[in-house]
Amino acid sequence: MAAIPAEAPPALAPPPPYAEPPRRRRPCVLLSFSAARDRFLRRRFISAGLRPFSVRLPSPAGTGTVVHLWAPPRPVRRPVLLLHGFGASATWQWAPYLRSLLAAGLDPIVPDLLFFGNSSSTLPDRSETFQARTIKAAMDGMGVRRFAVVGVSYGGFVGYRMAAMYPEAVERVVLVSSGCAWRSKISPRGSSPSLTSGRPPSCWCPGGRRRCGGS
Repeated sequence: MAAIPAEAPPALAPPPPYAEPPRRRRPCVLLSFSAARDRFLRRRFISAGLRPFSVRLPSPAGTGTVVHLWAPPRPVRRPVLLLHGFGASATWQWAPYLRSLLAAGLDPIVPDLLFFGNSSSTLPDRSETFQARTIKAAMDGMGVRRFAVVGVSYGGFVGYRMAAMYPEAVERVVLVSSGCAWRSKISPRGSSPSLTSGRPPSCWCPGGRRRCGGS
């Protein structure tokens, strides 16, 4: 009886290359001072009774302009428009003064100027005139037709431009640390430029002294 050859055992597949089990990625937790500050300032605005609004302005096709601002949710009584300086934001600049203004019976309206904070535009214009026109349009969108303006630094330039362009809307204007009246004059006490004394320069009060609170 012929012997039946035994079947060869099946070839074993080569072992797969060693692979490390996937490591669980730990969540990246970074402490951001600016984010914490923004949350704190936002709470201060809300506790003072202001609420955030975004006003989308009509603009040419393919472009968009949005002004973000803080304002009372109810109709305003004595509105005062607060314009922040360059490099600041609405909440950072004005949070310390909200309660004092409210206690005095004023209603603060606090926008982010365009290209600061949450205000934006796809238009290329970066002039103070464009800022003034846009903020005025946002005030119209909020239904506020007459108001006082307080501007700090760069916000003072925008506030001055608003007073010059819209005298029927701006009741009073206050400029803080704004250089629109800066003269190239050597002070008798030193070598640094100084402001001229006496009557307020016309660029401080585009509509005359009466509009700045003078007689």
